[in-house]
Amino acid sequence: MDLLKAILIAIVEGLTEYLPVSSTAHMIFTSSFFGIQEDDFVKLFQVSIQFGAILAVVVLYWKKFFDFTKFNFFIKLACAVVPALVLGKLFDDKIEAILGSPIPIAIVLILGGFILLIIDRFFQNPSVVKEEDITIKKAVTIGFWQCLAMMPGTSRSAASIIGGMQQGLTRNVAAEFSFFLAVPTMLAVTCYSVFLKTYEHSQMKGYELILQSKDTITMFVIGNIVAFIVAFLAIKFFIGIIKQYGFKPWGWYRIIVGTLLLIYFSFIK
Repeated sequence: MDLLKAILIAIVEGLTEYLPVSSTAHMIFTSSFFGIQEDDFVKLFQVSIQFGAILAVVVLYWKKFFDFTKFNFFIKLACAVVPALVLGKLFDDKIEAILGSPIPIAIVLILGGFILLIIDRFFQNPSVVKEEDITIKKAVTIGFWQCLAMMPGTSRSAASIIGGMQQGLTRNVAAEFSFFLAVPTMLAVTCYSVFLKTYEHSQMKGYELILQSKDTITMFVIGNIVAFIVAFLAIKFFIGIIKQYGFKPWGWYRIIVGTLLLIYFSFIK
């Protein structure tokens, strides 16, 4: 993978991480389409550039994250992230090994699209109109919903937003809480991938893969910068879309893209 392809993947990550369309699926398909070989560094890169996307949320909602007088906010996030940390450690690699190939991911994209088309019909009387009204019980329940994203193609954002709406949150509050919850979730995954995980083929830690050459360091740094900028813009765009149109545009997007990818990987690739 060269720098140009690294920037391309970072753009895809920034665009899709907080949208209900599955960033993992889009990065896998982008890598396949442009002939990017999935070696250990590429696998690490796709996870580690989430750090840039995390910073986008922190900067956009800096008043929330740096108001240390509101401990309840941080307690809710801590409780909500526990299910993903526990179940992710137990099952994530196993699920990815079974369902991580392109065709199952394309099918999940399509199925998720149909769910987004009808989701607004089911939750029409929300009772939680601001983040402060989210109880710890509701936060933990949303955390369990987020675990559905362990199935590649589901979308962490979609799963947690739907979970939030099921718990009575408005679309806007559910989306914002999904952004907040992404910070500890993705930070934990990124730290594990960079500092703790030993990669199968190279038998190197993530930070060793990053530091192995000037090129890999450059790709890591620039990739995170690009992911930050694009994610910052994508979050603002997404909030505007769901306020005006709900989730239907993303549902149709998933169905169309999933169908095209299913055809591509079934008959062309």
